[in-house]
Amino acid sequence: MKSSVENIDPTRVKLSIDAPFAELKPSVDEAYKEIAKQVSIPGFRRGKVPARIIDQRVGRPAVIQEAVNNSLDGFYRQAVADNGLTPLGQPEVEVSEVPGLDGKDEGELSFTIEVDVAPSIELPAYDSIEVTVDAVEVTDADVEEQLDELRARFGTLTAVERPAAKDDFVTLDLVAKVDGEEIDTASDISYQVGAGTMLEGMDEALEGLSDGESTTFETTMAGGERAGEKGEVTVTVKAVKVRELPEVDDDFAQLASEFDTVEELREDLRRQAAEKKEFDQGVEARDKVLEALLEQIDPPVPAKLVEDEVNRHLEGESRLDDDEHRAEVTEETTRNLRVQFILDEVVKAEEVEVSQPELIEYIINASQQYGMNPNEFAQLLDQGNQVPAIMGDVARRKGLAEVLAKAVVKDPEGNVVDMTAFTTPGGAAAEAAAEEEAAEAAEAPAAEAEAEEAAAEK
Repeated sequence: MKSSVENIDPTRVKLSIDAPFAELKPSVDEAYKEIAKQVSIPGFRRGKVPARIIDQRVGRPAVIQEAVNNSLDGFYRQAVADNGLTPLGQPEVEVSEVPGLDGKDEGELSFTIEVDVAPSIELPAYDSIEVTVDAVEVTDADVEEQLDELRARFGTLTAVERPAAKDDFVTLDLVAKVDGEEIDTASDISYQVGAGTMLEGMDEALEGLSDGESTTFETTMAGGERAGEKGEVTVTVKAVKVRELPEVDDDFAQLASEFDTVEELREDLRRQAAEKKEFDQGVEARDKVLEALLEQIDPPVPAKLVEDEVNRHLEGESRLDDDEHRAEVTEETTRNLRVQFILDEVVKAEEVEVSQPELIEYIINASQQYGMNPNEFAQLLDQGNQVPAIMGDVARRKGLAEVLAKAVVKDPEGNVVDMTAFTTPGGAAAEAAAEEEAAEAAEAPAAEAEAEEAAAEK
């Protein structure tokens, strides 16, 4: 088989492929066998019909056509490998010459394929990348914030006879309607006013309502079959409660921790705050290094690939006609593909490999986000053929860590920050970063959708 490549543009090529009949012959023989199993001809057992009889009854062109259809993918894959291409999206095939139609075992199968491909990328020297990150400074206010969060976990809710205000907790019933049709109801929901974790407009609607009062507000539905549609939601407050926090004393320290005194508890909270800030610093450095790569490298992105992904995303949200949202999703999709192209090139250049323990660790972390058993989650990924995509995500994470390890990271005073704990596999910061990225399994939308569906059925 011979193949050649013509560059149509930086992200699209035209492959010209010529395969001699000898390489098509195995597919022709297989086509005869399959057709022999399907046809019923008097005097011959099914599956034992000679080729010449099939030619007479079915026709040689039908046999050749089936053989061609069955062999195109193999020839295409071979040509892609021979020419070192990374195809993206669905190829477009045009067959120009088919051999063997006249009954002779000679000639060539000639066809062309147009397909989008990953762009050619030249990576900069990693040590030429320099970013500045916030310094790690733990203040008394940071410790008090940690302490208040701990107190909130041990707080008690007490009912009050007054209108709801920001940070109050309310018990409420909810009825949602679209075009006057009731689409959802919920009872005895506990919600903190101002949390912003439910429907748009709910916090404003709840403020000022007392026990037994109701109000209706317009909003955009956030889930279900009517997600993205405008509708009306009626909320009825059944109770207003405030959280009373425990006093900060040695008794509280003993209740909320393994420490005997508040002083020991505060010291431990200071240590935790320092670890969190170091982790946040590592995340900031990682994100800024990635932005620096994007600024230095501007890889082209196939327009059709972006369009197909955007349409898939909008169709899943039932928002195909939302032009404003389409523009937002298009921008985000384009950026994500640029990041993927760059990091895939890093993975190739650094010969990054993903070990089985690393893949297992990622799957375990991701499964926890859906409340699923890791084995069930892994089986779901395997059934959906999502494991290669997951491995790609892990490899890109490792590739970005390689860049970060060699980039120059400084604090605001110009001191070089050591990123070893964040980039070395097995380190606490690196483990935390892996868990964070597994929680953002947005890089594998199909797996995410299937996981959510399976979790909903549990």
